[in-house]
Amino acid sequence: MIEKLKDMFKRVYDAEVEKVFFAPGRVNLIGEHTDYNGGNVFPCALTFGTYALIKVRTDKKIRFYSENFEALGIIEVNIDEIEYDCKHDWANYPKGVIWAFENKGMKIDSGFDILFYGNIPNGAGLSSSASIEVVTGVVLRDLYNFPINMVDIAERSQEAENQFIGVNCGIMDQFAIAMGKKDCAILLDTNTLKYEYASIKLNGASIVIANTNKRRGLADSKYNERRTECETALVNLQTVLKINSLCELNEEEFEENRHLIKDEVCAKRAKHAIYENQRTLKAVKALENSDIELFGKLMNKSHISLRDDYEVTGIELDTLVEIAWKRPGVIGSRMTGAGFGGCTVSIVKDEFVDDFIKNVGVEYKSKIGYAAVFYVAQIGDGARKIY
Repeated sequence: MIEKLKDMFKRVYDAEVEKVFFAPGRVNLIGEHTDYNGGNVFPCALTFGTYALIKVRTDKKIRFYSENFEALGIIEVNIDEIEYDCKHDWANYPKGVIWAFENKGMKIDSGFDILFYGNIPNGAGLSSSASIEVVTGVVLRDLYNFPINMVDIAERSQEAENQFIGVNCGIMDQFAIAMGKKDCAILLDTNTLKYEYASIKLNGASIVIANTNKRRGLADSKYNERRTECETALVNLQTVLKINSLCELNEEEFEENRHLIKDEVCAKRAKHAIYENQRTLKAVKALENSDIELFGKLMNKSHISLRDDYEVTGIELDTLVEIAWKRPGVIGSRMTGAGFGGCTVSIVKDEFVDDFIKNVGVEYKSKIGYAAVFYVAQIGDGARKIY
């Protein structure tokens, strides 16, 4: 793979590669739409992701090229003129990270040529954009010797997405990609950034990701609308309760104070966030106790809540999950990511994986009209320099 990418770099830039970097994609096992509500999430890094190949320049030009968007060619900017430009399309993500670094006083005084190649399905909800952001952060740290750690890189990447791209996402995607660890998921408290690794021991089962192949444009979706609805619910609750985020409440506390939320839609959004946060803590405890069946039941409940209370699923995700629930050997299945398309994540007993992929695929295509794509997930390490 890397030799092919080096040849590609030479063809595009007529130069030799000096450094190679990688950042994975991620999948969230449970804990959806809790990260911007001060709750817990439980993601893991995957073994596929985004490669970045670099050659340093002596002038102030930065040139971007992505093999995934080759029709757009080389996109060139000057270090002193980093601003959002819709014509730059995907390149706004790495540009945003450069902007976020400079915003924190990390001066970039010379340019570079960079080639990206990602084998994360674009728009699938496995965080191709966050992967590009984090790998860019690792590149900048290495090239300019910035004294920052991987959590800092995750935070700068989130700032890029929030303030430069304009998507009001939480920290989960960038954190999981920066801090991933082989064969582990991360229980992350997004309110405090306290985290712990949990070994993924599925006792004869595998994680299967299914891509609906419905493209999901996060910036264009109702993502920001959901966040606003949660903020409205929080403001209503704060008229009586001394809380800074929804997920400081447990289920009982929420039900006792639900009447404070004036709009029923906002109350449903808050209910999902609070119940999902508690489900995530229960799910991690179940995994610690090797109770995979309980973990699966909590995944199923998570999907129902995302469908009914948060309303971010849609026909494609619901169809994939509902077919999965009926298949033999399926321990649990739910949508993962922001929703409105993208992927599901299922835990399937190993002896049923081939049957699951074949039969869920056939039924999905017959109902939706086009095919889903399946991946048996391998859990890998976080973003890093390869050489």
